[in-house]
Amino acid sequence: MRKRSYMLKTGCALLFALLGGCASYESRSLPYDAWSLNFFNPDYMEVWIETADVVDINDHVFRGAGSGIPSTGYPRGLSKGIPALFKGDAKGWFEHPTGKGRYVTGADLPRLVYVRWQSMAEPQTYEAYIEIPQSARNTMLKDEAAFCGAVGKWKTDYRKFLTVGLAPGGVAKVWLGGACLQSTEVTRVQGTISPKGPYGGTSNGKHRPLSEESKAYIDKFGIPYGSW
Repeated sequence: MRKRSYMLKTGCALLFALLGGCASYESRSLPYDAWSLNFFNPDYMEVWIETADVVDINDHVFRGAGSGIPSTGYPRGLSKGIPALFKGDAKGWFEHPTGKGRYVTGADLPRLVYVRWQSMAEPQTYEAYIEIPQSARNTMLKDEAAFCGAVGKWKTDYRKFLTVGLAPGGVAKVWLGGACLQSTEVTRVQGTISPKGPYGGTSNGKHRPLSEESKAYIDKFGIPYGSW
């Protein structure tokens, strides 16, 4: 048992030397198990997230913290064909976005989020480095009293949902919210065009296809640049 303990300590010391530290739950400053990294896009402005990576305040890197299709209002997941009436509106952001994503297990408070995504509405591939301000991290540590509709009573909640909205033109905007707390704005970042293009340059410049419904919306109303 003593030998195994020694080996674990030695292994952690080696990782510390190679990677800059061993993350552990005991070393983190969070009052909860983990915070969640979520994404969404405006109606019909479809997005494919190639990768989202996180650097926490201890400089630990969490690669692949997000990927795939984010949350959106329209088109609906099971919708087919072009509707007679477009019920969504691509202009601006949702009032209190929640997004879709996953918990960044083992991370301390976030310092930086890197995201590379395909904006299929244009199409174009963007990347953005989102620095999370200290004021936001302070908010993530603060407990708040909130009425939780899901259980029908007041409870203590934390703003542990970091939600990123991705829009055409390379715009990335960030909110903080909780299960029972409405989202508040944190920061807005202007991303840049990814020099390698979609899929890191492995697809000969081809982006994922836009859905038939979103294409019809854009053909009719255009892309509302400047509204995000």
